[in-house]
Amino acid sequence: MATFVLVHGAWHGGWCWRRVARLLAQDGHEIFAPTLTGLCERSHLLRPDTDLATHILDIVNEMKWQKLDNVVLVGHSYGGMVISGVAEAMESAIASFVMLDAFFPESGEALVDIAPPAVREGILAAQRAGAATMPPRSAAMFHVNERDRAFVDAQCTPQPLGCMLGKVALSGARERIARKSYIRASAYPNPSFDAGREKARSRGWCTYEVACGHDVMLDAPERLAAILKGEAAA
Repeated sequence: MATFVLVHGAWHGGWCWRRVARLLAQDGHEIFAPTLTGLCERSHLLRPDTDLATHILDIVNEMKWQKLDNVVLVGHSYGGMVISGVAEAMESAIASFVMLDAFFPESGEALVDIAPPAVREGILAAQRAGAATMPPRSAAMFHVNERDRAFVDAQCTPQPLGCMLGKVALSGARERIARKSYIRASAYPNPSFDAGREKARSRGWCTYEVACGHDVMLDAPERLAAILKGEAAA
């Protein structure tokens, strides 16, 4: 039995992992998919100072207080920023590190620094306007399958703007984890995630491609669960 910690991306919550969690649980694995502070069922906890550091601490504390070890740590999209920071505090508890169509930061970078130009400008415009949050992008923009689009649009909530502006400080803990993988959703065009996959390849990480939209856990749960089971068994 393996232990999975699944970290969602911007605007989403732990709800997005439900299908994959069920598939993993069928094999007896233990799954933790916490919703980050200020989002979805925890949207009532949103504060002006909610930022990337808050979300890193969410996952660090989940792992710490649940006494989790030998973890397969998975971060989707913005979650790549979060799990990169988590590795700094919980390196010894992580057996496998998985970026799922995720932002791949270096030390001192924020999401806004590595986002595609249009996304970057939207974040900076919101900052100039004094906004505290970014409204959700539509499921259609993420190329979510048509059957699930209305559901996803209803579930997503505003993302704290500070999460996209906060820089992550890295000392190399992520690279010291024995097993590292990057999964790219090939049906979702995005230069940031193409760059993440190529960076992973250049560093000798395992790489996978899944022919679906950005929300792989919704579009291709069976394929994603199979990859993650392989990560746990490696």
